[in-house]
Amino acid sequence: MMENFQKDIEERTNLTSANKFELLLFKLGVGQEDAREELFGINVFKLSEIMPMVPLVQAAGMKPPLLGMIDVRGKIIPVIDLPSIVGLTPKTGLNILLITEYARSIQAFAVESVEDIVRLDWNQVLTAENSVGTSYTVSLARLDADKPDGNRLAQVLDVEQILFNFVPGARTAGESQMEAKRFDYKPGSVAIVADDSKVARTLLENSMKTMGIPFDMHITGLSAWNKVKELAAQAQAENRPLSDKISLVLTDLEMPEMDGFTLTRLVRGNEFTKNLPVVIHSSLSGNANEEHVRKVGADAYVAKFEINELADAIQMSLATAKPY
Repeated sequence: MMENFQKDIEERTNLTSANKFELLLFKLGVGQEDAREELFGINVFKLSEIMPMVPLVQAAGMKPPLLGMIDVRGKIIPVIDLPSIVGLTPKTGLNILLITEYARSIQAFAVESVEDIVRLDWNQVLTAENSVGTSYTVSLARLDADKPDGNRLAQVLDVEQILFNFVPGARTAGESQMEAKRFDYKPGSVAIVADDSKVARTLLENSMKTMGIPFDMHITGLSAWNKVKELAAQAQAENRPLSDKISLVLTDLEMPEMDGFTLTRLVRGNEFTKNLPVVIHSSLSGNANEEHVRKVGADAYVAKFEINELADAIQMSLATAKPY
């Protein structure tokens, strides 16, 4: 699996056209009171490499859950003890490193074992806002939704929250000062904003308030799309332009129920909403994703979290939007 997980990148990119994705399943260990090993998952697009555990170099001032540093082809990256963050103890040790790229940063997560890669529809993923799981569980993936008796679940962790809490630099990236800008939107309209990560929503809420743009926040792409349809219906019933109701759509890519690619395609595929400005704000990076963002018709793509780049993208999208 370690050699083959990155094959067929083009095929994996094409999955987004059908609201699908691939999830790497892994284990972290057991808890103090429960001997069962839960399954956890990460989107394959977040991974750049899977490798066996290697000797670590200790850095001055590094504290748990940071274990040390490794050199991956000339890049020095931190190694994070993922089981300790979620309160689990590996039965056989930390054996595998998942090298990931989030929001322009590269890091390694130490896990106990890698189990499988499964192909899922985003509607098999449910938000875990008020559900069981660790405090870092952002969603639950139903792995056997096509089977009558299937009940396997995988917890998808809020890696953005983990990095924000434990990796130096991740927090300061979200706290930079925004340069003064003017945003061209109609009074009374709102931005439809969608992101499933708690820390991302907090940063986006603060950013939108700083920009002075009223917003309506959603946890899933489906919820955001339903709100777009609701406001579009109101605008049509009142014989008003959609711009009186919605200023723009600002969406993450990875979300339960419906991803940002599908949300963008639905907006572009509807005659009344097709000219809505759409900005994608995501920790998914890489040329394949950015190219697909262009294919689905988003006006801009911004990697998390840099408020000035986000503000530039929103300002540009609003200024260049066709009448809507």
